Amino acid sequence: MSGQAADSFDYVVVGSGAAGAIVAARLGEDAALRICVLEAGPPDHRPYLKLPAGFIKVIFNPAVAWQFSSEPTERTGGRRIPLPQGKTLGGSTSINGLVYNRGQREDFDGWAAQGNAGWSYDEVLPYFQRSEHFVDGGDPALRGHNGPLKVSLPHWPHPICEAFLEGAAEQGMARNPDYNGAYQKGVGYFQRSIHNGWRMSTVSCFLRPAVRRGNLDVRTHAQALRILVEGGRACGVEYLQDGVRRQVMARREVVVSAGAINTPKLLQLSGIGDGERLRALGIATQVHLPGVGQHLKDHFSVRLVASVKNATTINELARVPRLWGQAWQWLRGKPNILQLSPSVVHWFAASQPGLERPDLQGVFSPASYREGYVGQLDVFPGMTCGVWQHRPQSMGTVQLASADPLADPVVQPRYLAEEGDRQTLIRGVRQARALLQSQALAPYRVDEVMPGPQVQSDDEILDFIYRYGVSSYHLNGTARMGPRPEAGAVVDAQLRVHGLQGLRVIDASVMPEITSANTCAATMMIGEKGADLLRRAG
Repeated sequence: MSGQAADSFDYVVVGSGAAGAIVAARLGEDAALRICVLEAGPPDHRPYLKLPAGFIKVIFNPAVAWQFSSEPTERTGGRRIPLPQGKTLGGSTSINGLVYNRGQREDFDGWAAQGNAGWSYDEVLPYFQRSEHFVDGGDPALRGHNGPLKVSLPHWPHPICEAFLEGAAEQGMARNPDYNGAYQKGVGYFQRSIHNGWRMSTVSCFLRPAVRRGNLDVRTHAQALRILVEGGRACGVEYLQDGVRRQVMARREVVVSAGAINTPKLLQLSGIGDGERLRALGIATQVHLPGVGQHLKDHFSVRLVASVKNATTINELARVPRLWGQAWQWLRGKPNILQLSPSVVHWFAASQPGLERPDLQGVFSPASYREGYVGQLDVFPGMTCGVWQHRPQSMGTVQLASADPLADPVVQPRYLAEEGDRQTLIRGVRQARALLQSQALAPYRVDEVMPGPQVQSDDEILDFIYRYGVSSYHLNGTARMGPRPEAGAVVDAQLRVHGLQGLRVIDASVMPEITSANTCAATMMIGEKGADLLRRAG
């Protein structure tokens, strides 16, 4: 995918994911500008990258996803937790679970309150609206209806989903038709970046149309090795393509949009990070920024499973010969499992009385996966109710393992390190269990399979969480935004790297705090706002 092949551009963007593709596309709206995009992975030609149900085929495929993992701890049962990240055009928007979830107003007001002017909810709302086209209505004062990204509800009727919603009402949870609207609390169907049975990635919605203008050069299989710095200014990027080291220069700015793991890795390889750590690896320090790679946060989730009777679940529909029928339904544009995201129903709730806003997010689907990993379906009919804590206090790090740019960094999220996080998730598991045991679900429920009725005490539930909890793939914060680098900030409110000219970070790394949501929608918003900041700077 190429508009021209020059080695000098106005902007060089590293990464084509949720933010990077949008940054490049929006900059490309100015025909006088020339932009180069470097993507470490291949083009997004594989059919499974287009089909929503292809999620389970691609997320653990090293050809299109970085197969990072966390360091093991006692609170993950000694396990390495898989942390796949997109490695293809569109980045993680080409492999993720497709949920569109902005977060809560208070998340962004909190960002602004930390000294990040321009990032309050009212100020970022127009950027959410600019990207999206919510095809199922919504308040026009809060939702977007003219953006490139189609967002839709599933429109896939299933008796178990409806029974779950009725059971949630038994627990006092009200139906919320639009959790991206005025408030988040309640239950309902997830909004997804899916339209007419196809995945809506940032490459299909933003980047590919922009390339047709002729002023974008998108280079695939191009892994960034380091940012080139001269006289205190970022001036280009060295990258590896086809086994050859190459350089591309930026006349205006370099933009790093490589994600919460690869962005701090690239900054550190370029001498931007903790000077003492860099010297120990033999890397010359360009800017001493000890916050690079710090403050890593993620949502640690756990799933409860029950076996099912009296209904056909996705577990059976995903196997031949029924799968052939689902494919035929997809071709006819009728409801089918191939156009579903892994999670169908949402629930947002408070973990205990007295909380003003939800601190739990739950997911439900008439399907179950082996040992809680969304990758391989169980062989029996099942349903899943999962939960994670919205705003964990536990945080970790991303640090170089060596000066070798092709080596994976050491990723340590320190899941559940804080006692408050452990207690919140225990309460979340109890809520999820109560939802699965509702009277409305009784006609369909056989037995609780995970964790099983023998697990009852807090200690037993926590042990279950340790052994089966997984990442929600919502990593962020490793180049966080803030006014003071001595307090751990890496970029300012304009997303400029402190202490260096001509370099910005525009991706989930800059989040000062994790959102009360899946992070993809907020990352796209960061891309939209980041593009405006670049254009205003000239």
